[in-house]
Amino acid sequence: MTWLGSVPAWCWWLIALVLVAGGQHYRVVVAQDETATARAELADYRLGVSERDRRAAAQARAEEQRRQAVADEEGENARQELELAQGRAAAAESAAGGLRGEIARLRAGHRATCDTIAAQQRQARTSAVVVLGGLLEESDRMAGSCAAALERSRIAGLACEAISDGVKGK
Repeated sequence: MTWLGSVPAWCWWLIALVLVAGGQHYRVVVAQDETATARAELADYRLGVSERDRRAAAQARAEEQRRQAVADEEGENARQELELAQGRAAAAESAAGGLRGEIARLRAGHRATCDTIAAQQRQARTSAVVVLGGLLEESDRMAGSCAAALERSRIAGLACEAISDGVKGK
């Protein structure tokens, strides 16, 4: 133990200071290492999240484009059907115009032949033909407009249903 007593006190202080400083340095190195590890894990986590976000956005874009394509296709089909229906309605209107012309010709012919018949009979028959002809013309017009409206409504409903089914993926 004599050699311990021969070491000056300031050396003991220096040894203690070196030990404490070494311990603190070790703690700093360990903390820096843990910080670097945590930063690397955070960077990996952020990369994973951004990759998931990118994939989800791409998937959402693809689904939106698919739905839009279905809606566009069904809209085009509905437009084509509507054009066909309008063509059929125009043909029906043309035929109805011919019928109205025939009714007008029959009226005129009836008036010409009725001049030879007695006045009482002529009035009764003329009024009946005129009334019936007017009713026929009016009912024909109404039937044509109702048929056109119903056809447009049917086409629009079918297109809406097809778009809904396409968007839902049925």
